[in-house]
Amino acid sequence: MNDQSDILVERHGQVWLITINRPEKMNSLDFTANDDLVAVWREFDADEDARVAVVTGAGNKAFCAGADLKTYTMAFARTPAPEFRRRYTNGPGFGGITRGMEILKPIIAAVNGYAMSGGFELALACDIRFCSPNAEFALQDSKWGFHACDGGLIRLPQIVGLGHAMHMILSGERVGAAEAYRIGLVNRILPQSDLLPHAMDYAAMLARRAPLAHRLAKEVMRQTVGMPLEEALRLESRSFHDLGQTEDLAEGTAAFRERRDGEFKGR
Repeated sequence: MNDQSDILVERHGQVWLITINRPEKMNSLDFTANDDLVAVWREFDADEDARVAVVTGAGNKAFCAGADLKTYTMAFARTPAPEFRRRYTNGPGFGGITRGMEILKPIIAAVNGYAMSGGFELALACDIRFCSPNAEFALQDSKWGFHACDGGLIRLPQIVGLGHAMHMILSGERVGAAEAYRIGLVNRILPQSDLLPHAMDYAAMLARRAPLAHRLAKEVMRQTVGMPLEEALRLESRSFHDLGQTEDLAEGTAAFRERRDGEFKGR
């Protein structure tokens, strides 16, 4: 791990800790950091030994404050329009996982402060969100004449409901940790000193679960959003049938019968 890098990666067995390391910029992402984070997500997705990721920001003030707009403006001016569209408009969304990159492994956001605009959308693209008491969440785009474009308009209503999402998106107002927990935006609030250890312990627990079950469950939950009930139930049933043909299910059944933890291989 290079401590000078904008994106730090630590491998703890089958758990990856990914840290946005730009605390002097509130962990906002410039183009280079964004590209580096995209590359990390691709590596994590392709690594068969990697089962769970935790993403956080360096320091104790910010998870990610979104795009570093000064550098984005300069990059936009210097990059020919077709190349800009290919890499950033049509490519993977902010931070790599907000659109254009479907990762069927659990991803946890440890939100240790501000999660603003694109940074908030990065947290929304994760499966589970833990936060510290000083966390604040906002999609402030409407204040500046535009709206969220990296999944915020889609994922936020699915997570907190249309009414709460309308409030956050149309007003651009910030939501603190307590309110975020009340509306179901975050799963738990932890003291700042406990946030990352708790997230890593939780990730280690998930890594001991059956990875094929995680992947197929995530796939079903994503694909069935907005689907008619009967069609969604059929897809869930087909997915369960597919799991029935795996070594992992046989191991899980044996582990239950023998009253021990399963040792899952992802096969």
